[in-house]
Amino acid sequence: MKGTSEILEQAIEQLARLPGTGRKSARRIALYLLKQNDESVVKLADALVALKKSITRCETCGVISDGDPCSICSNPKRETGQICVVEESQDVFLIEKTNEFRGRYHVLGGVISPLDNIGPDDVRIKQLMQRVNDEEESIEEIILALNPDSEGEATAYYINKLLKPFDGVKVTRIAYGIPMGTELEFIDEATLSRAFASRNTF
Repeated sequence: MKGTSEILEQAIEQLARLPGTGRKSARRIALYLLKQNDESVVKLADALVALKKSITRCETCGVISDGDPCSICSNPKRETGQICVVEESQDVFLIEKTNEFRGRYHVLGGVISPLDNIGPDDVRIKQLMQRVNDEEESIEEIILALNPDSEGEATAYYINKLLKPFDGVKVTRIAYGIPMGTELEFIDEATLSRAFASRNTF
């Protein structure tokens, strides 16, 4: 059934392209925006345009940032000897929320995935190796914080292999296992297996 407004339908079509947004949700959003005053809608539009035009990536670590270098790479209080390797910028934001890591980051911008024709040259592995070779950074530890799926595992294995010749660089990975507050009967076999493999001394 055709809508009563072609302009509304075009807005719904564009909103429906957003991840996790179907046509019903897109219609609700479009109708909600119609009810808002002009100033609110213009602010949203301006924010989206600025997001696309003004946001950049840090040349050093690859994180989405307002400037280059980013606030993390340019912060003299961050530990320079540690680099946490992640898949995407959103992983940096999640780790930063924990206030547990005080080093710096390296965003790969993806993972090795032969099925999707994504090889080592398609992600920022070469730039990571350049940082490890850079005497000014004095890298002592590379922390691999990649997703525990087959692509993440393959990428972690590849990076670890490349770093083997560097005697002064320790390669570690974040522990994977059972989430806090979860009962064992609800844990799948792969997660339980990973928990045993990553066990620590009490």
